[in-house]
Amino acid sequence: FKLNLPSHSDERLSESVIAAACARVGQRVLHVDRRSYYAANWASFTFNGLLSWIDDNKVCTYFTLLFITPVNSFKQQDQEECAPLAEDQQILSSDGEPQGEEQLSGSAPTQAKKKKISYTKIVKEGRRFNIDLVSKLMYSRGLLVDLLIKSNVSRYAEFKNVSRILTYRQGKVEQVPCSRADVFGSKELTVVEKRMLMKFLTFCLDYEQHPEEYQDFTERSFWEFLQNNMLTENLQHFVLHSIAMVPRETHTEEGLRSTQHFLRSLGRYGNTPFLFPIYGLGEIPQCFCRMCAVFGGIYCLRHSVQCLVLDKESGRCKAVIDTCGQRISCSHFVVEDGYIREEQRKGVEHKHISRAVLITDGLLLQSESEQQISLVTVPPLEPGAPAVRLVELCSSTMTCMPGTYLVHLTCPSSGSAREDLQPVVSRLFTKPASDGSDERPAVLWAVYFNMRDSTAADRSGYDLPGNVHVCSGPDAALGSDHSIRLAQEVFRQLAPHEEFCPPAPNPEDIVYDGDGGQGEGAGFSEAAQAEEGAAEEAEESKEKEASQESSPVEVGEMPDPPPAPLAEE
Repeated sequence: FKLNLPSHSDERLSESVIAAACARVGQRVLHVDRRSYYAANWASFTFNGLLSWIDDNKVCTYFTLLFITPVNSFKQQDQEECAPLAEDQQILSSDGEPQGEEQLSGSAPTQAKKKKISYTKIVKEGRRFNIDLVSKLMYSRGLLVDLLIKSNVSRYAEFKNVSRILTYRQGKVEQVPCSRADVFGSKELTVVEKRMLMKFLTFCLDYEQHPEEYQDFTERSFWEFLQNNMLTENLQHFVLHSIAMVPRETHTEEGLRSTQHFLRSLGRYGNTPFLFPIYGLGEIPQCFCRMCAVFGGIYCLRHSVQCLVLDKESGRCKAVIDTCGQRISCSHFVVEDGYIREEQRKGVEHKHISRAVLITDGLLLQSESEQQISLVTVPPLEPGAPAVRLVELCSSTMTCMPGTYLVHLTCPSSGSAREDLQPVVSRLFTKPASDGSDERPAVLWAVYFNMRDSTAADRSGYDLPGNVHVCSGPDAALGSDHSIRLAQEVFRQLAPHEEFCPPAPNPEDIVYDGDGGQGEGAGFSEAAQAEEGAAEEAEESKEKEASQESSPVEVGEMPDPPPAPLAEE
């Protein structure tokens, strides 16, 4: 079977974007994945699907003690199940065995205050959950949102604004003032602090125009720069941990750049800089997969590549052999880092990410509305510990059942996921059996695991043919800029003279045999509106977004197998 095409193995975000970009400019694309689901490490699972994923990883023979395997990129480390229970139910331990009656003591007050949610209920309503393996948000003016708008891929998904940004400080959770309205409405800041913060944030918006303000700190830390600007401890904490979101030792220019990125994303779609896709982050790779399929891409799930066939003279990959023994000719081969054998790596080192997913029964910071999407930053609790990022999702994101909240915790690994994240969980949450005096939300279920971060690996670190392109998995950053830059870089090597992800035509712009356009309405599209000059429609859409905080945000027009050996021919 011969088909000249770029072949892609696995369906992470970078690979999905590359496949869509290639198909859009007329390249023939074959995208294969041994899994039965899309998006690989970027996937979203129902609760029952996540339990199956956990079981699959438990029996994987490639696991090592502390970190992920080269094949599946995960090390499932611990799973907890605990829930407020009725009198005829039992509390479950991590292995599902009933615990002693002493654990039921003190649970009555909690049950009186909150609706009882048992583990059985969570399993029964498991299809209401969409649990991401990787936790990220989308900067409103980040590369991913810009690409979604430019390519018209945004029509395949809907988004919601992150409604608030919180931080953990002095033993309690506080809301971070970041917009002008938040700053002047904050009860946590004095009048003097409000003026100081607004002056500093205004400087950060165009800091490049005032190099004299920071030129003495180019080789010093952003923390020292904040102190030199005479910001109070309150303001230093907010800027460093919740706006710039960088470690203390970060260089000043990088800290200013991160602050500027945050501020420029404010106000585009809401009062915070961030968006979250309804039904979970796994929707984004699927959107690009759909675009690829619309323009002729071929997808094969539960299928994988067994080996590559190299040309003797050029040393380039000219074909792949799949697990059925079928030979498929290709001009390029795009593969995820986890598929590469150790002998093809030249000193490539990997970092790791600690992850936890919690199902809880309440918000970290109570508010008038229960439908809140919150980004929470927790500074290092002790010297040497990592800063932890939490994303708290409500049921209106279609990621959890009503009455529960889905909390994602992420940080760079310094040990196992449980060692890194359990101290934060203990500070912010309680157990269901605690007495009613504790106002913290209770953890109903939790899982901890580590993921490999291969984003630091360079192309020169792999001994591979020139037309084999390696993509890294998710990183620990909040945004997805690295994945989009990587996709752009690989695409330039595949099709150097083609435009990267040009806009797909709107359905109403397609003419069939001379007839008028057909298809669905255009909806709200920043790019489409600019082309059509519909300024009034844009203003109406923005006003609607501002007045309906909980309604979906439309961005654009919305509505591991064994490593592959090398064979020589």
